Amino acid sequence: MTQNFDTNAAIGILNHILELELAGVVRYSHYALMVYGYNRIPIVSWLNAQADESLLHARQAGELITGLGGHPSLGIGPLLETHRHDIGDILRESLAHEQEALKAYYQLLDCVKDQDVRLEEYARTLIAEERTHQDEVDKMLRAPVQTRPAGESA
Repeated sequence: MTQNFDTNAAIGILNHILELELAGVVRYSHYALMVYGYNRIPIVSWLNAQADESLLHARQAGELITGLGGHPSLGIGPLLETHRHDIGDILRESLAHEQEALKAYYQLLDCVKDQDVRLEEYARTLIAEERTHQDEVDKMLRAPVQTRPAGESA
């Protein structure tokens, strides 16, 4: 089957994803180093797992780029440093970063939808993973008795 999508556009989006995910590795690793307090151990463990997941996602994007005949970027996405290391601040920054990644996965899906099953399934899988991650972070930001998403009023 021939590819009917713009391969160069897909490679460009995948390179953007690669850069965002590599920034996630750095971001989550940094956050893990900056956590203090009673709940440090489980939070650090969770942040390190997020860094590992970001590295896996970066590698997957890189493999797809080279599979399409492209060259993986050596760049890294933006690294926001607010110097606020409260767990809530870290989680809100994480949500903002994940939202950017989610946008990129939706862009890839739009680029290849109904034209390349492999890339479409990759995009859909990562969209589902990013949405699940956002839900987890949102629940972590809620007060113990709050059932509505953080930031949403009753």
